[in-house]
Amino acid sequence: MIEDDHPVSLLEVRGLVKTFGSARALKGVDLQVSPGEVHCVLGQNGAGKSTLIKTLSGAHQPDEGEIVWNGEPVTIDSPVAALELGIATMYQELDVVEGLTIAENIFLGHEIDKAGVLRRREANRRTHEIMTRLGHAHLSPTREVGTLSPANQQIVSMARALSHDIRLMIMDEPSAVLDSEEVDNLFRVVGELTHQGIAVIYISHRLEEIERIGDRITVLKDGRSEASNLPVASTPTRELISLMTGRDVENVFPPRVPVAADAPVVLEVDSLALAGRFEDVSLTIRAGEIVGLAGLVGSGRSEILETIAGHRKASAGTVTVGGKVLRPGSVRDAVAADMGLAPEERKSQGLILEEPIYRNATLSTFSRFAKGGLLDEAAERRATAEQMRDLDLRPAEPDRITRTLSGGNQQKIMLARWLIHGTRVLLLDEPTRGVDVGARVEIYNLIRRLAAAGTAILVVSSEIEEVLGLADRVHVIADGRILDVRPATEIDEHGVLDLVMKGSAA
Repeated sequence: MIEDDHPVSLLEVRGLVKTFGSARALKGVDLQVSPGEVHCVLGQNGAGKSTLIKTLSGAHQPDEGEIVWNGEPVTIDSPVAALELGIATMYQELDVVEGLTIAENIFLGHEIDKAGVLRRREANRRTHEIMTRLGHAHLSPTREVGTLSPANQQIVSMARALSHDIRLMIMDEPSAVLDSEEVDNLFRVVGELTHQGIAVIYISHRLEEIERIGDRITVLKDGRSEASNLPVASTPTRELISLMTGRDVENVFPPRVPVAADAPVVLEVDSLALAGRFEDVSLTIRAGEIVGLAGLVGSGRSEILETIAGHRKASAGTVTVGGKVLRPGSVRDAVAADMGLAPEERKSQGLILEEPIYRNATLSTFSRFAKGGLLDEAAERRATAEQMRDLDLRPAEPDRITRTLSGGNQQKIMLARWLIHGTRVLLLDEPTRGVDVGARVEIYNLIRRLAAAGTAILVVSSEIEEVLGLADRVHVIADGRILDVRPATEIDEHGVLDLVMKGSAA
């Protein structure tokens, strides 16, 4: 980490502007990064962070402004040009090729060869060295990447960046798919990089990570630099939130609304099991109640939600909604019972990115908009526009292509889908992954409103604080087993981790 108050710049961005059609994504961004520092870039979804990253990595070229590298103005007209300068980028969306091995992914585009012949043994040796450096020596260089978990695929993406001679590493939400132990390992590697004089641009919505790892902060808002070079150590969290959102956010989690003791049980899960993933999972949720599953990545949380929703066929046990037992593995039964799932990977599992917003929002409710065998698209647009206004989804254009929206707005589309459908049971898997702090507060408030209206909600999150802040009751889970059930107000993050560690070791 840097100590000099006026360090020499490795990278300077001056007045960067980028326009797509009539939309200005960057309206004048300034950024200054020094060797050996972790420079954090914060901003709400849609603030311009992704466009800035893609401009620095050569995927986009700016319309105005200047990029200065090591004191000299440069043009970064391609990702190859960025790598030649020494700029490597880890994107939030995994960019690995699943059909190739770990070694083939790491050296993709700069293969090790001699006289045109690939030197696979040398590539495997160097891959093992890099994976050892990253604390993942157990992953064989010849293993196919498609067999890895998302967390390990992220490690491969990082290893690919480290296979180049880099001077600046750009990390976009690198901890999004990592558990707490893997985050610690990530921070160890970042510390090694900065100790060697390599600079890191670190983008994360998790302010607690910024406090742990960052040196200075630049805040983007509406495509502009709202504040630059703020020292992490002396900048209060409240000030950062105010800079990002333009307003003060006093309480992140809305107050709980007591659940009536005689509220009917809406969802009942009895002795549910999925061979090799989890076993003997039982829980009930009453109308208006929020129940959380707290545990680490790989504990079986997502698989439980997917099995309840019929996306996986249970090997044992039952799921009952409103007194009706659902057929195992039947999504149709679950949706007909007014159950909705907002999955962990919304881009690959929940949304059709090339379709307009209205088509994604009405995906589970086509029959409502069918007339004479044809869809009433005007009615679809009206229903979607109403939800967009209610959810403050911007821009409020039902015909806009879903892929062009920020992560927070894409998550709002998932919620709009089930609001249009009308759900009695809502399953939320990582509801705020990749979502900025302002949008998080909006989503938390929406979840509370749904519960207050009688929806039974089951929520999973890698952030234990989020589960405890939202839920009325929490089930602590490890290795596919429920270890403990209690009111969320009677346990804290340390208590959850203590149970998880003891349960995993048992």
